[in-house]
Amino acid sequence: MDGLSGLLSAAIAIFLLVALARIFTAPLRLILTLAVNTVSGLIALWLVNLFAPVTGLYIGLNVVNGLIVGVFGLPGLVLLVLLKWVL
Repeated sequence: MDGLSGLLSAAIAIFLLVALARIFTAPLRLILTLAVNTVSGLIALWLVNLFAPVTGLYIGLNVVNGLIVGVFGLPGLVLLVLLKWVL
């Protein structure tokens, strides 16, 4: 009975580890995706500002603009450029 009890304990432990891994994987993936998109958005904003002397459009590099471009991607960058152009 001792071997069966140990095997059952190991199976339950493995099941719990797999369940915990699945629970924490989705939020971490979302946070990582948001972080990567935010950094790429800041790089895109930097490129827009690099050509600011030619185009006359300067958009500030800050966390809010980075999150807008990070969450919405290219449409977010276009939105910021249009807002700056109109306002």
